[in-house]
Amino acid sequence: MDQQQQPDQHLDVPTPEMNFYTRKWVRPEDLNANGTLFGGSLLRWIDEEAAVYAIIQLGNGKVVTKYMSEIVFVSSAQEGDIVEIGLVATRFGRTSLTMRAEARNLFTHRSILTIDEVVFVNLDEDGNPAPHGYTDITYARDRVPAAHRS
Repeated sequence: MDQQQQPDQHLDVPTPEMNFYTRKWVRPEDLNANGTLFGGSLLRWIDEEAAVYAIIQLGNGKVVTKYMSEIVFVSSAQEGDIVEIGLVATRFGRTSLTMRAEARNLFTHRSILTIDEVVFVNLDEDGNPAPHGYTDITYARDRVPAAHRS
């Protein structure tokens, strides 16, 4: 089987500039024992935003997180700060979408953390990996799952 026939082959996507759409306000319940943003809260926010991004890119409401590469915490955030979460698709696989993530402080623009690879898998009705047929990023709402279109 040659490289083009491999089922796990990935199509590299020219990576556009990352867009920061989601913003979260750091509240007292998001703090750790040191009084700074708890990493688990930030990772929950990123995973949720990445799922929404994958749903729109793959046109399917059934996606799951498969993998996150090394998570690099660069700085922290304090109560009252606003955290921006940015994602950009970097690769489409046959059943998957890989993206890059960054969280930064809205006020200072300092990076809080980076994740080079977050992989989501497209699922069929039975919960099995399913081909999605996409090779490029969309910036429109044209891939919103049909069940959710008005």
